[in-house]
Amino acid sequence: MIYVVCDIQGYKQKVKDIVSGALFPEAGLESGVGHAGGVGGLVIVRDLDLFSYCESYLFPFQIKCHVGYVPSGQRVVGLSKVSRVADTIAKRLQDPQRLAYELCTALQHGFRATGVVAVVLQCSHIHLPNFESAILDPNHEGWVKILVASGSGVFKDEKSDSWTDFFSLLRFRDINVEDIHCRGSIGKSWCPAHSFPKTEPANPVMLNAVASILCSLGEDPLREELIETPDRFVKWLMKFRNTNPDMKLNGFVRNRRDSLISNGVDHIEDSICSELNLTLWSQCEHHLLPFHGVVHIGFYCSNGVYPVGRSLLQSIVHFYGFKLQVQERLTRQIAETVSSILGEDVMVAVEANHTCMIARGIEKFGSNTATIGVLGRFSTDPAARAKFLQIIPSSCPA
Repeated sequence: MIYVVCDIQGYKQKVKDIVSGALFPEAGLESGVGHAGGVGGLVIVRDLDLFSYCESYLFPFQIKCHVGYVPSGQRVVGLSKVSRVADTIAKRLQDPQRLAYELCTALQHGFRATGVVAVVLQCSHIHLPNFESAILDPNHEGWVKILVASGSGVFKDEKSDSWTDFFSLLRFRDINVEDIHCRGSIGKSWCPAHSFPKTEPANPVMLNAVASILCSLGEDPLREELIETPDRFVKWLMKFRNTNPDMKLNGFVRNRRDSLISNGVDHIEDSICSELNLTLWSQCEHHLLPFHGVVHIGFYCSNGVYPVGRSLLQSIVHFYGFKLQVQERLTRQIAETVSSILGEDVMVAVEANHTCMIARGIEKFGSNTATIGVLGRFSTDPAARAKFLQIIPSSCPA
């Protein structure tokens, strides 16, 4: 957590230092009115992939950022500097509306664009379930999404022609103007941490540790928005302790073949069966950051007898997900447990997106990690492995 949250660059880097030297002269841009391609010419930089940290409980959230400005004073700004400024402002403890406002203000002063800057942010916050809801609600919605905007100068008027031009160029980015929240319009409904149930007080030593991290960033733990943050983070982390529900495995036969033979079935035909897209939520033990995705389980069925229900396999996935994990170990644990129910011939494939791949300086947005675990016949039969892997859909909801 210390490694990830303490992104000092977001607090120490100055917008002025980033932009200085990247304001280029361009004839025809007069002091008060933009003429880039005509009077009031608008420059838009779209689809900047960013991440920030939710100030409510220190989880990263992802951002698709769109910035527009009207150049003036015979200057245009280097386009890469727009991305660098947005990245710097985002690498702080934020909420979406304040992020949009601070980014708009920083760019306004940095560009000296006569106060004509617009920012639209599409923010996606991971919503990890607690263990009970993960087991009981297979349709748990894993993301909270919000669309926010901020503007200065002519963009202060939400109905101005400048906004119309801006949104016209974003229309094919799946942005609906009616869905946009402006500053002060959403309160605390954004972060799923605000819906956490009340529980016993968190460990004071852990609370102090989180508060010290906030202090090391230069934040004030007594700031209104941060007062409950250490408590929320610690309570969420402790959800991964002592997850030992009764999975009721004893009622299942370890080897279906033996069961069929004992019931007088003489001819046994095996075929590969599968359960695909079992949802997975977990927490990386290296960085204390979430990862999420899907699990696919392959096994042999005898004479078309389907041995267990999907719900049991989903419970096994959630059981091992609700521990501090690494994906490689989790894959093996699921395979070994499933084999104790379905027999030794089991193959498990896990596809997951790891927040640490975008929140630690790596910033590989859209990257995905796949792991497999094989037991029994799957470990010795390449054709069986290939057959199961071909069953897995090419586009998974990870």
